[in-house]
Amino acid sequence: MCQYILEAKKLKKVYGLLSKNEFEALHDINFQVKEGEFVCVMGPSGSGKSTFINNISTIDMPTKGLVYINGVEIKTMSSNEIGRFRYQNLGFIFQDFNLLETHTLYENIAMPLSLAKLDKQEIKVRINEVAKKMNIESLLDKYPYECSGGQKQRAAICRALVNQPKIIIADEPTGNLDSVHSQELLEILKQLNKEQNVTIIMVSHDPMIASYSSRLVYIKDGNIEEELLKGELSQEEYFLRIVEINSAESRILLKHL
Repeated sequence: MCQYILEAKKLKKVYGLLSKNEFEALHDINFQVKEGEFVCVMGPSGSGKSTFINNISTIDMPTKGLVYINGVEIKTMSSNEIGRFRYQNLGFIFQDFNLLETHTLYENIAMPLSLAKLDKQEIKVRINEVAKKMNIESLLDKYPYECSGGQKQRAAICRALVNQPKIIIADEPTGNLDSVHSQELLEILKQLNKEQNVTIIMVSHDPMIASYSSRLVYIKDGNIEEELLKGELSQEEYFLRIVEINSAESRILLKHL
């Protein structure tokens, strides 16, 4: 049995390879996630956190290094195999929801299952199941433009969950939500993590949002600069430690202005 549900070894990402504008965004990063962890990735703008999350989740491919998800090395698969693997193992929640305005919420949620070629009855059963959990059963025939931000985010969560993923990748998931809906989303993610053992890897710039995680990974200049485990800390204590890490970084930046 694989020790980690996700593992990156010597992960390197270079843009503009062999050109005058060559830029190394990630530098030989090693990273492991155990099943059932809730990891938050933080870092200043331009630190490489979005590049990092994309390269460990099959959205992008590293220039060098290896990424294992559920014991499978991503680079060994063809693009079609990666697509199928993604639908079977990963769920994505994005800041801007990424819902198609020309499709109903039902059709948006069904997309991963349709791509995985599940039969219509199985798709219907799964959609009704997740829609009930997210309390949007009555909205499935509506289009995204007919829904509030919170309702769209719930639909996006349904789409992430409908394929029963082992890992959820959430990239600034509360970025377009007000404080009430942000809190609601975080409680949903926390519940999924605790009750269903879903592994969550989330990017955020907000210490309060990060305090819902069980481990903080702080990225700076393409490297993992610091890690913090919540362990036995209360959420408030954990939040204050996260604030300290961010404040220290802010003081360093101010010295260079």
